[in-house]
Amino acid sequence: MAKLYLQRHLKSQWNLENRFAGWVDNPVSKEGAEMASDAAKKLAGENFDIVFTSPLIRNQQTTIKILRNLGKNPLFVHLDGGKMQEWGSFEGGFADSIPTYVSEKLNERYYGKLQGLNKEEAKKTFGEDQVKLWRRSYDVAPPDGESLKDTFNRTVPFYKQFVEPELKSGKNILIVSSGNSLRSIVKYIENISDDEIIDFEMSFGELIKYDFNDGRYEKLQ
Repeated sequence: MAKLYLQRHLKSQWNLENRFAGWVDNPVSKEGAEMASDAAKKLAGENFDIVFTSPLIRNQQTTIKILRNLGKNPLFVHLDGGKMQEWGSFEGGFADSIPTYVSEKLNERYYGKLQGLNKEEAKKTFGEDQVKLWRRSYDVAPPDGESLKDTFNRTVPFYKQFVEPELKSGKNILIVSSGNSLRSIVKYIENISDDEIIDFEMSFGELIKYDFNDGRYEKLQ
């Protein structure tokens, strides 16, 4: 039996400022950094073999801060091609570090023209109902951005290709990522309907755990 851990990143600076972040690479806020110890306590005593995260700095900072609170260090391995993957690869083991695979497929939902806007100001500009539709619907995208369905369609194939084979081999996996990419994975794992996923949220620093056995997931309290 393997275990899967889904960890949402710590509160970023733009989360603190109530702005649409999306793919804008803003860092973990001071308030978020202070959450790292409590987030790490939820993983204390748990053993995981591999970490997956995205190149967004808030996700990588969360990974570093939580793992270091657990006395571990991530060793980042890039999966999206280019020189970072080609020149950053090596032969041999990871010593005391944990292999941490990085792909933009696990990035937050892309918010298009909403990125950088304060959410309350966006409501005044576009109307509260319209902004709610863009944020909460499954298949309606903001201008030039992604819907949750679009996010699902890039995140879940990556998950099936890279994460599930490791679970099937008996390895414990930690994914540190953003709210909508994790919502997409939870939708897939729990077979949540398009209508019901609208109401599913993960708070900053929240951790969800699953047992994985014979291709089936069981959510743990």
